[in-house]
Amino acid sequence: MGIVLMGTSCKKYFDINNNPNQATSATPQLLLPQALTSTGNTLSTYNNYGAQLVGYMANAGGYGGFGTSITYNFAASDFSGLWSSTYDNLEDYQAIINQTATQLPTLGYYNAVARIMRAHDFALLVDAYNDIPYVEALQGISNLTPAYTSAATIYANLADQLDSAVALINSTAAVTTVPITKISSSIDVLFGADMKKWKQLANTIKLRLMVRGGSKVTFKNTSFSSDGFLTNDALVNPGFTRDNNRQNPSWNSWGFAYTGGDANKAWIPTTFILGYYDGTILSDEGRGSAAYYQFPATGTNQLGYESVDNPKCPSGSFWYSGSDRGGTSAGNSPGILKGPNAGFPIITAAESYFLQAEAAVRGIISGGDAKALFNSGIAASFDYLYKLPSGLSSVSASDLATLVDTYQTDNDTSPLVNFDLATTNDQKIEAIITQKYIALNFVNSQEPWNEYRRTGYPKITNGSADPNLTFASTQSLSTRADKLPARILYPSSEGSYNPRNVPKGINVYSSLIFWAK
Repeated sequence: MGIVLMGTSCKKYFDINNNPNQATSATPQLLLPQALTSTGNTLSTYNNYGAQLVGYMANAGGYGGFGTSITYNFAASDFSGLWSSTYDNLEDYQAIINQTATQLPTLGYYNAVARIMRAHDFALLVDAYNDIPYVEALQGISNLTPAYTSAATIYANLADQLDSAVALINSTAAVTTVPITKISSSIDVLFGADMKKWKQLANTIKLRLMVRGGSKVTFKNTSFSSDGFLTNDALVNPGFTRDNNRQNPSWNSWGFAYTGGDANKAWIPTTFILGYYDGTILSDEGRGSAAYYQFPATGTNQLGYESVDNPKCPSGSFWYSGSDRGGTSAGNSPGILKGPNAGFPIITAAESYFLQAEAAVRGIISGGDAKALFNSGIAASFDYLYKLPSGLSSVSASDLATLVDTYQTDNDTSPLVNFDLATTNDQKIEAIITQKYIALNFVNSQEPWNEYRRTGYPKITNGSADPNLTFASTQSLSTRADKLPARILYPSSEGSYNPRNVPKGINVYSSLIFWAK
């Protein structure tokens, strides 16, 4: 039988919220590391969803029965795990907010962090589904059929919530009249108790909302705190290890199980994405060899093409570039799948820089040098790929700089790399989004999928049968010109348990997310 992308998510080792309708009795100190880890697990599922739709992965040989994964004729059951796992994670953050609300400013840091992550999660849901339960959500048994809030309204309110979280961190830090409960590095499995980085994360999420929402959202406050934006990868790591249910979630899904057995081998890279490394579109030996096994001879396919001659996925998948293919010894490698103990990215520095670059071009932020930010995004992408699971680089700083310089020299005539050649704002946006597409390849794949639907980049040729010119499935049933879906459907659980409020008449091909083209 064919193996499709995971539509539901199993309970994870660190997830302690078993009943969303019953408030947990766990303390904020216990809840926070579990909730942050569950966010990483949830994002791994979003990564799988985005990778299929935005052209990072295609069906491998030796499997069949891919069904809606290659036709895009999605049912309510497809990808339903995104909804359930995100709302489950939101319950954890809401529990922290509820428990700490009466203990401010003592537990102000916990309250602020939970607010930041709640905004992060709600934005994920909006970008996948559009209107969702928001104002009346997370109320447990007091409201089992919450009304839906418009997506643009949610975006505006999330920005306000992020501002209030930053203000709460600052006001808590200034308190001298009562003891303040700090977040220890063992509890903060994302930033190691660095509260400035939490403020930078809040600013970066807000920037993403403002860039993506654009003129379709009225934001009350269009400024950001002086803390700036993320300049380092935000990686959650509660102590991932080669153990049952404690591996890095992407490694567990696509590398090896903790027992050493192969993970999912039904998917391989697309011919389209390899074109950004092998010279078809751009030349990028540095990132290509770090990202893919046996590059440039990496096996590829076009989504939907089924043949006994299709390349097979090797043990550990093509996304693990390491030479050690032993299931119980593989790991400790640079690349996309680094090892069972690697941190999982919530937001990368590369995405932060590309968001800033686009914001500078569009005038959302002032004083930013779009070219410098664009180049910093490229450099940060190389830096992320060449990091080992430990966080240390596998190459020296000078060698890493040489890799970046080589990439820019090899593609000096392309406006997708040489920003000086992008003379119009449209060309600049295309370069920025295309580089984000490369940087987030199988890392945070939902973001490039969102960006493609918003901007139309990376550019594809509508209706082409050439796998170098499009990532649309050869078996697509989409009525769109690009032969891609516009969205996924609300899960069947909403139709069963919240039928009065769930939006009706949603079409996979024509119902757009509010920010989409």
